[in-house]
Amino acid sequence: MKSSYWWIGFLIAALPAMIFRDYTPDNELRYLSIADEALRDGHLFAFFNQGVPYADKPPLYLWIVMLGKVILGNHYMWFLSLFSFIPALVIVRVMNRWVERQISDESRRTARMMLMTTGLFFGLALTLRMDMLMCMFITLALYTFYKLRKQMGNRQLNSWLFPIYVFLAVFSKGPVGILVPLLSIFVFLAISGEFRSFGRYWGWKTWGVLLALCALWFAAVYVEGGQSYLDNLLFNQTVNRAVDSFHHKEPFYYYGIAIWYCLAPWSLLIIGVVCYGIGRKLATTDLERFFGVVSITTLVMLSIISSKIAVYLAPTFAFFVYWTVLLLSHIKWNRWVAFTIALPAFIFSCSFIALIVLPYIIDFPFPMYWSIYVGVALLSLSGIVTLWFLYRYKHLNNAINALAMGVFFTVFFAGWAFPSINHEIGFEAVCEQASQMAEEAETTTFYSYGIRRPDSMDVFLHHDVQKVEPENILNNECVGAILIITQRRLLGNEALQLYLSDKTTREVGQYIVVVL
Repeated sequence: MKSSYWWIGFLIAALPAMIFRDYTPDNELRYLSIADEALRDGHLFAFFNQGVPYADKPPLYLWIVMLGKVILGNHYMWFLSLFSFIPALVIVRVMNRWVERQISDESRRTARMMLMTTGLFFGLALTLRMDMLMCMFITLALYTFYKLRKQMGNRQLNSWLFPIYVFLAVFSKGPVGILVPLLSIFVFLAISGEFRSFGRYWGWKTWGVLLALCALWFAAVYVEGGQSYLDNLLFNQTVNRAVDSFHHKEPFYYYGIAIWYCLAPWSLLIIGVVCYGIGRKLATTDLERFFGVVSITTLVMLSIISSKIAVYLAPTFAFFVYWTVLLLSHIKWNRWVAFTIALPAFIFSCSFIALIVLPYIIDFPFPMYWSIYVGVALLSLSGIVTLWFLYRYKHLNNAINALAMGVFFTVFFAGWAFPSINHEIGFEAVCEQASQMAEEAETTTFYSYGIRRPDSMDVFLHHDVQKVEPENILNNECVGAILIITQRRLLGNEALQLYLSDKTTREVGQYIVVVL
């Protein structure tokens, strides 16, 4: 395949998941519910979740969700997935162009394969979140700064694009969008002995554009949501989360652990090469130093902020991967580098055997679909091929590419299993059943018990879902409605089992739908 068509392989691998997967209730379905509420109420800047102000996220991504609903008439996974998937492609494209003068075509191909198959990067490229959108704008902002510093391209155009990209990063996710480029550029110029040139990039034009665009945004928020909403957006969701978070609060060392599984299966290779490169001072070019500064500065900054979850590391993934490949160009094949690839390859090679054995040891929540077996079998084969390239030919690039291809094949085939397991992932299947039973019972009232975040079910039911407790049901307070309950909660309550024993019920995966 020609290098210009690399994205086709990425798209083919991701396509089944982009088409067949159900929305996850925790975030994806909530964004859809918030967008629907905004469309009903005519809001563009101040958002609400079931009537409660939702200032957690800036508008850009929610606008995309709203636009999809307006254009297509409904929410579609394939459409919304594009706004994570396309930014991922842009990041890979920008990073490859950035390093093309410093490393070979073969090494760039390896870097591309590594980044696209880095666990959380690939996951975010298929997840309906605004993180990949923010990462794209951060990457574009940092690349534009680098071009300005190296006097590459149209300086006048780049001097305008730089603050616009920074603003769009903030407008996608929040303050991290400005903190990453601001701190990375500050540290890089300081260690390069160019601190006095900081104002050349973060001068009146940059701050003027940022302040003007932010002023328009905040004014629109104030008009729609009032002072309390604006205070929530500017202080509660920024300063309070950074200093003493009310949400996702974790200790300083959290990312020291999280980075190992975020960068899998390349974490051993990346962390090993980075530590070796720092110790041996292998970062000799501006590009190598800049990628290192972005990676480490962002990691430290995120560690200082009180609110932490693994996906917040997303802005570092591309820079860690490409920094590693840049450093690898200074390192010849040796046993310890080979081991960092051989260990995940060996684990992959054992995956098919594990898939056969595990059902006899633990209970899976869903039946194994044929495509899962095919995907895992190919993953095992890729592990074996990787080991062959490593120790027979001592070829790191081919070994990495073979392991990455195994990941692509696995994701592609596993994606075909989603229709059979979606009822364990999201709410669409159970809501379809509940809607059908509600139509038969001539009711539009829905209750839930034992379900996390059932309020987002309104995306499918087009009616609010109210939480109830067993005593409300047993006291006949919910008669004439549809109840959606988890099997686990029902089996744990004998009185409720007896009460519902003569009611019309239907099972959908882990849920039971009841006509009360």
